[in-house]
Amino acid sequence: MKDRQVSEKLMIIAIVASMFLWGLSWPSAKVLTHYSSAINFVVYRYIIVVVSLFLLLVCSGGKLRISKNGAPIVVLAGILLCGYSYLFFMGLKNGSPGAGGVLVTILNPIMAYTLGVIIDRKLPGRNEAVGLGLGILAGSILLQLWSATSSIFDSGNIYFLLAATTWAVMSKFTSKGAQYGSSAGFSLWQYVTTLLCLLPMTDFHEMRLALGIKDTVFWFNLFFSSAIVTTLATTMYFYATTWLGAEKASSFIFLVPMAAAVSSWLLLSERILPHTIIGGALGMAAVYMINKKPRSAMR
Repeated sequence: MKDRQVSEKLMIIAIVASMFLWGLSWPSAKVLTHYSSAINFVVYRYIIVVVSLFLLLVCSGGKLRISKNGAPIVVLAGILLCGYSYLFFMGLKNGSPGAGGVLVTILNPIMAYTLGVIIDRKLPGRNEAVGLGLGILAGSILLQLWSATSSIFDSGNIYFLLAATTWAVMSKFTSKGAQYGSSAGFSLWQYVTTLLCLLPMTDFHEMRLALGIKDTVFWFNLFFSSAIVTTLATTMYFYATTWLGAEKASSFIFLVPMAAAVSSWLLLSERILPHTIIGGALGMAAVYMINKKPRSAMR
């Protein structure tokens, strides 16, 4: 029991670190929208992800194989990840990145819990319900709903709404990944499936031109968003879904807006406004409440 508690604490530290890397990826991804079409950017990203995760697994002695029963789950998860990646990038390109990005972080946990109620027929506990309420309040403050309601419904932001729904469904599939092999091996084949889905839509002429780009800003952001954010942080998130469950793992996404605000302040010299601090603090409180064990479980 003690070993499990230690492992759970390490898992929570790892997923919190992953969420802050996700926050860093927001300004990074926005930079990349100026260099590439949505499809091609996602293709570049997953080529690097597949190669880097494969090398990581080989060097660490990780298992690549998954069971035959897991193959359909991997394919479905890969198709959903393909859809999410494309929708989120299109949202960055055509929507309002600030409002839309926060909208995704609010909707991901809510959609995950909604699916849990529908599929598992299990209502959120008292702490989880309070946490979800705090998360919704945090998002409302971050979005400044009292003055920016119209920006949420910009035509481009429909991509973010669809992306959040897709992510929630995908999380239910990845939470079963450990049943069919190692979580990292499951993620690798999921990424391979995603890449194969995207290749038919790739503009190879644009890809050849991209190989000639000598701008270090482009290459740094591409490798950061691929090898660091997806290979390490996102794979860690997928592993967390097998350990904590899709619902509780998704609750940590409430941390991303604060991480994005801090990273934008550090990297792009954007101001951190009072409502960002208040919303970010409420987001952290939401994560705490959702993952807080009931008193009955602590006895």
